[in-house]
Amino acid sequence: MKKINIIVVSVLLVVFGIVAVYAVGTNPGSRQDPVVTKSYVDNQINYIKNLNAGATTYQVVQVAKGKMLIGAAGTELVLRSGEAVIVDGTGVNGVSDLTSGITLLNANRIITNHQLLIPRADGRGLKAMTDVYVMVRGAYQIK
Repeated sequence: MKKINIIVVSVLLVVFGIVAVYAVGTNPGSRQDPVVTKSYVDNQINYIKNLNAGATTYQVVQVAKGKMLIGAAGTELVLRSGEAVIVDGTGVNGVSDLTSGITLLNANRIITNHQLLIPRADGRGLKAMTDVYVMVRGAYQIK
């Protein structure tokens, strides 16, 4: 009886040892099981919130006659009033007019209330021929 108990206990210890080795499997802090701090998680959550907030709202921007509004990649533009033309730093690719489903090339006139998309951050945008108001979603700069 005593011999059987020792064998059962030994077998159980071996089984628990094997299970423990496979359960741990990875080292804490490795790529498979990263350890992160609360501040890191908070920063990532705030970053995502800021991305979402900027992606869902338009800003009304006034651009003076002769000035250019240059958009970053993914920036959306809607000309609300005034006259403006396309500025294409590449000279060949243009800006997507999502309303008409066409590409507007350099110096093409922009139709009011059409949604435009800047595909890359390479100097594309619009030039105001008169004082204009533009709704902008995304990053931009006035030059």
